Amino acid sequence: MFLTMKSHLRKITRERLRVVFFVMIIQSLVIQHSTAQQKLAQSGFQFLSVGTDARATGMGEAFTTIGGSSGSMFYNPAGIAGITSIDLSASQMKWIADIKYLSGSAAFAPFEGKYGVIGLSFLTVDYGKFYFTRVAQNEQGFEDIEGYPQPSAYVAGLGYGRVLSDKFSVGGQVKYAYQKLGKSIVPVYTKIVVDSATVRTDTALVEKDYALSVLAFDFGTIYKTGLKSLAFGMSISNFSREVKYEVESFQLPLTFKIGISMDLMDLVPDAREQHSLVVSIDAVHPRSYYEYLNFGGEYSFMNTIILRAGYVTHQTEYDLSAGIGVRKFGLAVDYSYMPMKVFSDIHRISVRFAL
Repeated sequence: MFLTMKSHLRKITRERLRVVFFVMIIQSLVIQHSTAQQKLAQSGFQFLSVGTDARATGMGEAFTTIGGSSGSMFYNPAGIAGITSIDLSASQMKWIADIKYLSGSAAFAPFEGKYGVIGLSFLTVDYGKFYFTRVAQNEQGFEDIEGYPQPSAYVAGLGYGRVLSDKFSVGGQVKYAYQKLGKSIVPVYTKIVVDSATVRTDTALVEKDYALSVLAFDFGTIYKTGLKSLAFGMSISNFSREVKYEVESFQLPLTFKIGISMDLMDLVPDAREQHSLVVSIDAVHPRSYYEYLNFGGEYSFMNTIILRAGYVTHQTEYDLSAGIGVRKFGLAVDYSYMPMKVFSDIHRISVRFAL
């Protein structure tokens, strides 16, 4: 009996050491980030900051501690750690200025999740058709350029999540992000030395291809307190080196989030079998914008009919969101609506299948 208790205590100690070690790594990254020079509105690849999942956006993207689906990879990769089989999802929407987004994710747990969960994610952006011109010696002063490649962007990720104990889950994702802004004809100036007293400047027009790619990383944790369904979580998204198109370098939209959530129906034991009311709050610290809060709620009746609402603070173009979903036989269809103040309202649709 003494040996059994000693082995159990040793196991708990190892789990706690893992938790402390991982938290120390996350904190060191956060401290390094918080002490760096603040550069508001100076990050690129902003398409990575736009949420496409209808369930998450219906809840105001207060999704850091909401796990159990492959779509969690876009918010906190630790959320896939609890998947025990296969989970697939796909989403589409039309963003402002008719920019089209298409995203998808998949997660599967080999050996019933004994060695963790593997996840895949992708997102593509269609900016629409652009018309290119260049200066020309004609009556209009310009001419159309045919056959130029259109601007585009995409990101593909490979993630991993694992439950370290009955309370603590961790996850990470490595992403390959690519953005192409098209081509441009730019002047290039060259100094030509004629003799010791004469220097002539020659100008040539050169076609340049403005395309960039970079590796980025996401990290996240979820901690279940053991007090009913109360959970805490945090995540870091789009951690990468700086890149540049021409002179000024920039970072990806690095974002740090801390979240808390709970099913309030845990406080009403007689209603838990048929009703669920999850309330979630995220505190968000982005690289390129001021801090803000995400508030979200999700009501579920018999795990079939779902209603959602969300609110985001300190946003100039939007703040409220709402959504609805239907779930049955492992198939879920979700819709979210976000009214905009200037641009057209945003509609998102997601489909999810889980075994």
